Parts: sequence; structure tokens; C-alpha cells
Amino acid sequence: MRVRIYWKLTFIFCSLILIILTAVYFYLNTNLKIYIETRIQDTLKKDLLLSKDFLDNELSQPISPAGANSLAKRIDAALGARATIIAPDGVVIGDSELDDKSLANIENHITRTEVQNAVQKGFGQSKRFSTTIKKDMLYMAVPLGKEKITGIFRLAIPLSDIEMIESKMLKAITAVTIFAIIATLGASFLVSIMISRPLCEMSVIAKRLAAGDFSRKAIIHANDEIGDLASALNEMAEQLSAEVKNLSSEKAKLEAILASMFEGILLTNERGEISLANPSIRKLFLIDSPPEGKRPLEVIRNNEVQEIVDKVLNGKNEFITKEVRISMPEKKTVLINGIPIVKDNKIESAVFVFHDITELKRLEDMRKDFVANVSHELRTPISSIKGYAETLLDGKADSEETVRDFLGIIYQDSNRLANLIDDLLDLSRIESGKMKMELEELDIAPIARRCFNVLEKSAKDKSIAVTLDIPSGLPCVMGDEKRLVQVFLNLLDNAVKYTPAGGKVILRASLKDKAVQIDISDTGIGISEKDLPRIFERFYRVDKARSRELGGTGLGLSIVKHIVQAHNGQIWVQSTPGKGSTFSFTIPVA
Repeated sequence: MRVRIYWKLTFIFCSLILIILTAVYFYLNTNLKIYIETRIQDTLKKDLLLSKDFLDNELSQPISPAGANSLAKRIDAALGARATIIAPDGVVIGDSELDDKSLANIENHITRTEVQNAVQKGFGQSKRFSTTIKKDMLYMAVPLGKEKITGIFRLAIPLSDIEMIESKMLKAITAVTIFAIIATLGASFLVSIMISRPLCEMSVIAKRLAAGDFSRKAIIHANDEIGDLASALNEMAEQLSAEVKNLSSEKAKLEAILASMFEGILLTNERGEISLANPSIRKLFLIDSPPEGKRPLEVIRNNEVQEIVDKVLNGKNEFITKEVRISMPEKKTVLINGIPIVKDNKIESAVFVFHDITELKRLEDMRKDFVANVSHELRTPISSIKGYAETLLDGKADSEETVRDFLGIIYQDSNRLANLIDDLLDLSRIESGKMKMELEELDIAPIARRCFNVLEKSAKDKSIAVTLDIPSGLPCVMGDEKRLVQVFLNLLDNAVKYTPAGGKVILRASLKDKAVQIDISDTGIGISEKDLPRIFERFYRVDKARSRELGGTGLGLSIVKHIVQAHNGQIWVQSTPGKGSTFSFTIPVA
């Protein structure tokens, strides 16, 4: 248990003073009690002797018992002590505590100790219980008469009066002692505070120095050891402040460099424990708790990364670079470069740089796929056009009808090339942000009906039942009418194309969470579960042969997705192979 210094000083001071005051108390209690009892006895004896002189003059003639009793009461009233007048034979003829009737029945006092001593020695004193007034009393008696004993005069006070005086004296001493203790406690505490305050202040300053706060200085002007300590502490604070500022400046520069790097930086000690990780690597691997002091495997959860770290730390000046595919927290491709930091031919730590090349890999794959798909899509109609054109140029068409058929095929393939180029240009403009959306408040119902009517003839030709379900009162949306028409026509055209004869196509509209949701359902061939995640990729086809047969470019759904997202909406698909598909998208209300 920690005890502050001023409490220790207070305890020492108070203990010493308490011992002194206790000794003084017992000394006064003992000596004052004796002193008070002596003073009371001396006062009573003095009053007794003065009363004797008075009575010797007053009783020069015989006095009646009634007169003696009255005289005793006068003395009692004057002195405040019980007065008794006793005849030489021991008969009590006056008592200030008794009336005349009681006086007649009182026993003879000749055998009382104080009376015997008064007769024999001229003064008598005793302490005993009074059977007359039922109290412990202090008695003093002297003989009366100048030449012969004419009586005995006695004064008495209850011992309880002495005890009462002693009790008051004891209470007074106790009160004074308690007051002195309390006053001493307060004074001791204040003195202790005055002594310990500079030390406490310097202790606080030292703690702040340890915490990096150098703003406060010890203001102590004492010309003693405490003043010397304060000066040394202030000087140390200034030196530490200068050093910490230099270190902080260097640390800030390093942190700024690390924080501004897109690459993830990981620094480990010689045991392979992480000692530094910049924000980029925390973001890359979604590290939400402090990684310092942990092994890479504990925070990155990838065995290949841990193997690279171990290999670098166990090698000698070996630079390692390797691509690693990680699956947690998400699938990514990371290029890791690692090199050890060697001092005195001993590896002290290692630095690892993580480059997230996932997007580069994806773009590279997309580029390859795009080039392959475009080449394939262009090659087919171009080959067809070239072949039929060569046949016509060679004059091998044997009839005008054949020529017209060849020209019709060439025209269809050229349209297909034109559509492909238009879709490529649209997709390029959307992805580059060059296609600006002219947003305005639109009623989605008439747009849907107009697009629905455009494809109604194609649906009837295939005996497909089409249904439009748009409730009244739908709020307006913020959209580009031309682009929304493109979305409706593309999705409705796909629904009709991929629905066999006798099927159904339904367009529904509804309000969902401050957005208008459009659902286009069909009873077509459906989409397998493995194809659903890639359905909105450009040039991706579930059934390539059937898609080309129906004249698709493979870019329609990708364009639809980008248009919907440009409207701050969402698009998704649900499908069951052999039963049909439902394409849904949302457009926020105005």
C-alpha cells in the first residue's frame, strides 16, 4: 500500500506530540487532584479555625440547643459547609443539616474519631460515611473554649463535592488535551504539506516528463537540497525536450513517408515478430487490431507470407520477391519483396514491401479477354463478308437470287459489326466517365410501356405472352430517359430472345426503400449457378453459339450494369436453369 510522504510526516509529528500530551495529561491529572484535595482541606481547616474564634466569643455564655442550631445554620450559610456544635459530653446541640426534632434523636458523638482527636490533640479529622445524612463526608473538629472545653465545633463537606471538583478538573484537562491534539494534527499536517509539496510537485513533473510532457517546470526557490533537485529536474526536462523534439521530427517524417505509400510496409525483428506496419498493409489485409509483437501468420493468415518472412530472416543478405495469392479477407494477388537488415554480420530485422497487384492482374486478364473477344467477334462477320464478297467478285453466283441472298448476308454482318462498334464505343464512354447522364425527374411508367410496345410484335411472333404490371402512383425517379430506354430494351429483348415459343415475359414495377424497382421475368432457358457471377461481364455468354445465332454482341448486360450504377442504382439477377430468369434493377426516387 502506497503512503504519501506528508501522511508519514504527519504521523511522526502527531505521534510525538500525542506521547508528550498524554504524559502531561497524566501528570496534571495526578498532581492537580492532590493539589485540589489539599487546597480544599486547607480551606476547610482555615474556615474551621475562624469559626472557632467566632464561637469562642459567641458562646462565652451558655447557649440553648435552639440557639446553637440556629448558629450552626448561619455558619453553614456563610461557609457552605455542614456545621455541627457538640456539647462537652458528646450531645449534639446544633447541626445545620438537622431541624430541632431530628436533633433530639441524634446519637451521641463523643466516640467520633474527629471529636476524640479534637478533645485530645486540639484538632481532629476523619473521612467516613455519615449515618445521619447518608453521605461520605470529610470531617474536621476543634474544641471550643479559651480556658476549658465548653464544646466541640465541627465542619464537614461531602466527599462527593471534592469528586465533583475533580471531575470538572478532569473534563477541563481532557478538553484542553483533545483541543491540543486536534490543533497539533492540523499544524502537523500543514507543516508536512509545506515540506512535502515541493517533492510532490517534482514527482508530478517527473511523471509528466516520462509521459513526454515537458511544458511544466518546477518553480521552487528554496536555497537547499530541494531547490538543487528542482534545478536539476528543470535542466533535465530541457535536455529531454530538445532530444524528444528531434526524435519526434524524424519519426513524423518517417510516419508521413510510410503513411503516404500505397505499398504495404512490414518490419519484423530478428524473431520474426512485427515491429511496424504502415496503414496501407493494415488496409490491405484488414488488420483492425495492433499487429506489433505478433507473427505475420497471426494477422495475415497466409502460410506463404510466413514462409517468405522466415526465409528472409534465415538467409544472408538475400533479396526475395514473390507473387502470392491470398484468399483472406478477400481474394487478392500480392507481390512481396523482402530483404534482411544486417548489422555486424547478424540479422537484426527485415523489411517487407507488399504491392497489391490484384487490379493490375485483373486489368491484364480483362485486356487479354477483351482483345481475344473483340478479335473473335470481328473475325466472324469480317470473314463472312470477305467470303461472300469474293464469291460475288469472282462471278460465281449463278443467279440473281443468289446474289441478293449473298448481299443480304453481307448487309446483316455489316450491321452486326456496326452494332458491335456502337456498343464498344458506348461501353468505353461509360467506363471512362465521358458519357454524361442528363438526369431529370421522369415517370418510369410511360418509358416502360413504350419499350414494352416496341418488343410486343417480336413476342407475338414467338407466341410469348407479355404482361405489364405497373401500379399507379409510383413516384418519379431521377434519370436519363435515353439511357433508361436502352436498359429496358436490352433486358426485354434478352427476355424475348431466350424464352421459347409459348413462354411468358412479365415486367413489374414497385416501390422499395426510396427507389423504384423493376423486375423483368421470363420463362426462358435460365442461367446456371456458375455463370451468374459473370453474367454482367463484357463478352461473357452463357451459350456462345446460341447468342451469336440470335445476334448478340455480348456487351449489352455490361452496358446495362454501368448505366444503372451511373444512376446510383443496383442491378442483380435470379435464375433457375430450365425455368427462367428475373433481372431486377433499382433507380432512386427524385
